[in-house]
Amino acid sequence: LHQPMFNFLANLSLVDMGLTSSTVTKMLVNVQTRRHTISYAGCLTQMYFFLMFGDLDSFFLAVMAYDRYVAICRPLHYSTVMSPHVCTLLLTLCWVLTNAIALTHTILVTQLSFCITGEIAHFFCDITPVLKLSCSDTHINNLVDYAMGGTALIVPFICIVISYIHIVVAILRVRTPGGAGKAFSTCSSHLCVVCVFYGTLFTAYLRPHSVASEEMDIATAAVYTVVIPMLNPVIYR
Repeated sequence: LHQPMFNFLANLSLVDMGLTSSTVTKMLVNVQTRRHTISYAGCLTQMYFFLMFGDLDSFFLAVMAYDRYVAICRPLHYSTVMSPHVCTLLLTLCWVLTNAIALTHTILVTQLSFCITGEIAHFFCDITPVLKLSCSDTHINNLVDYAMGGTALIVPFICIVISYIHIVVAILRVRTPGGAGKAFSTCSSHLCVVCVFYGTLFTAYLRPHSVASEEMDIATAAVYTVVIPMLNPVIYR
């Protein structure tokens, strides 16, 4: 029952390292050299990898929730439903979709004009602060950002919620002494990561504009690019 989850955790660890490396490495270089600059190509590259790894985190958490649903709600069919072929297919689909989303955003940004050298109000090239520097019409970019970004965030979250609704119903039906606690313990670590990850992302991207601020954006970004990747190995140990 543990083999598929170990594969998912290995991919999640790889993604966490990539997410942190794509943002924090350049920030540390800037702090060390005291030159807070990044080239245009470097900014686009950083944006691409940040979007890809950030979306992969969301997708992998949804896949892991489905894995827990099958393990708890359909244990007798687990080896069939979560076969190596199915796991490989799910992981491949996650990588392909997130690469397509990140590439779409990056290509659209390359179509914009940047009239002057500007200062990005962030510690890395997130798409929203970069769009604010453009002197071109960013209407299409904003629409794609809301549509694809919202989909990459909301759809996996809905899948996680549905999976846990089924899990809770199945646990409540357990009549064996201690069975409910043992069943819940198999997904408690994942549920903790989901709450921290999505709580931070919703605070960063779905809060009202009336309470938005650059300081809050930077603080929440630091949580999901630095703090959460550091916490995941501790939570899943």
